[in-house]
Amino acid sequence: MENESQIQKVLEKLATEQLIFAPDTGHIRLFDQRMLLIPGKALAEFRSEMIKRFGEHEVQQLLTRAGYQRGIDYYHKLRSLVGDDPDLLIGSAMRLAELEGYVYHQPIAGMQVNFDQGIFQGDYQWHSSWEAEAHNNHFGVSSEPICWMMTGYASGFSTAMFGRPVLWREIECCAMGHKACRVVGKPLEEWDDEENLAQFLQSEAFVDLPKQKVSKPKDTASLKDKPPLTELVGASVRFNHVVHLLKKVAPVDTSVLLLGESGVGKERFSKALHDISKRHDGPCISVNCAAIPTDLVEAELFGVEKGAFTGATNTRAGRFERAHKGTLFLDEIGSLPLAAQGKLLRAIQEGEIERVGGADVISVDVRIVAATNNNLRRAVEDGEFRADLFYRLNVYPIEIPALRDRREDIPLLFHVFLDRYCQKADKKIAGITRRALDALWHYHWPGNVRELENLVERAVILADEGKTIDTHHLFNAGEMVETNAFTLDSNGHLQTSPVSEQTALPDQTIEHLLDQNLSLEALEESIIVKALARTNGNISAAARLLKMGRGQLQYRLSKLETTLKP
Repeated sequence: MENESQIQKVLEKLATEQLIFAPDTGHIRLFDQRMLLIPGKALAEFRSEMIKRFGEHEVQQLLTRAGYQRGIDYYHKLRSLVGDDPDLLIGSAMRLAELEGYVYHQPIAGMQVNFDQGIFQGDYQWHSSWEAEAHNNHFGVSSEPICWMMTGYASGFSTAMFGRPVLWREIECCAMGHKACRVVGKPLEEWDDEENLAQFLQSEAFVDLPKQKVSKPKDTASLKDKPPLTELVGASVRFNHVVHLLKKVAPVDTSVLLLGESGVGKERFSKALHDISKRHDGPCISVNCAAIPTDLVEAELFGVEKGAFTGATNTRAGRFERAHKGTLFLDEIGSLPLAAQGKLLRAIQEGEIERVGGADVISVDVRIVAATNNNLRRAVEDGEFRADLFYRLNVYPIEIPALRDRREDIPLLFHVFLDRYCQKADKKIAGITRRALDALWHYHWPGNVRELENLVERAVILADEGKTIDTHHLFNAGEMVETNAFTLDSNGHLQTSPVSEQTALPDQTIEHLLDQNLSLEALEESIIVKALARTNGNISAAARLLKMGRGQLQYRLSKLETTLKP
């Protein structure tokens, strides 16, 4: 009962402080993000048209992923309000879905969550499901569960909270004729048909979600029809956008330029592109242009004839010849010497090369995928990169997002790396602590996905058998990571928040403020007025400047207006 009372207080706080109607500006806001009040009938019509146009399977994937993103976002919003209690977090997430009009929750077996032992089990009934009602009205009784957005929402929220992929599955549905929808949630690897279930969080058929069990062998025909899968992990919007661009360009032989910071996984995306292209039966050859000595670049790329120079004791094919009928991945293309750039351009344009020391012209058929973490346009302006080669490579550029820009994928990536290095070390790890997961979320990730993989490998080595990974297992080599400190919230209760968010004014500044003989109310008023002036009266921008929610600032403004009234 005490927990229910706390959840009710959270709901009241959401309704009174976080949910804001501003008809004068045409805005509705929740958690300082814009909301829309749309009639369910209109949304049901839209859902129906999508299914008729694209098919049920495609719409299921789309709506499940949309719900998944919403769940991850709401987890971080709610956590800032209610803290780390899993029961309170999950209960609040359910109430929020009820507030938004999706379903009404009723526990069957309730929730069982133990981070140290890696346990997550949930069993609930959903009543008054909007999705089931919409489906029945347009399509009649369904043969499959159809509460796609809500199962995605529950999966995203639970995954973000638990630090491992959690999948909620609808095992009964009102749209199928049941009295209520019933959903069960547990870690992805505990489902017998995890691959079939996880597909609705995947952007494309070739993208894998992390899994622990060995997939069942496929028959020979299916292997011929479908190229090998490449391990790309993610479900975020930014990740899905990249995957969409890859699939668009895969059927044609257009050159592709992958852009992004070091460690984002450009080579893995290149291999994924090769795997889904018509060249997937051919070789996929990679070369790091920055790792080749300047005087050997041409020999590496185009090959060398015996006796062409001292040490050339044998005729050797270059990377272009080895990649014939396949894909050639040129990593760090920006470091290629100018002399070699001209010959590379000719090879791409003409499909012909000459080995170093040779006189014969050799025809090659390769698809070029280049990658760089440098600004090639600037390099062209500085005379360090040929303009004609740049325009030849820049036909289809794809920007790979940094890990800090796709944080929603961190739990999924962490899990697949954890599984990989636990198998390598023949070790069992129960999971990850809340504070370690929080540290992973807030870390800046200068080394991106590669750095995350390295940290997980280190943590598996350091963590004890059967125990959980904690912060000190991950960050112990000088990484600048935020740690949490205890503070008091507005009700005088202890809460945790990153040290960087704490007020750390210099003593001299504090002494100066005290010397002004200002009351705390007057000081608060001055700061709020100054923040509003700096943001030209934009309350949302002022709230961000003051590191508070828009609702909190709105509340303080209303108090301030009451105080100022004569």
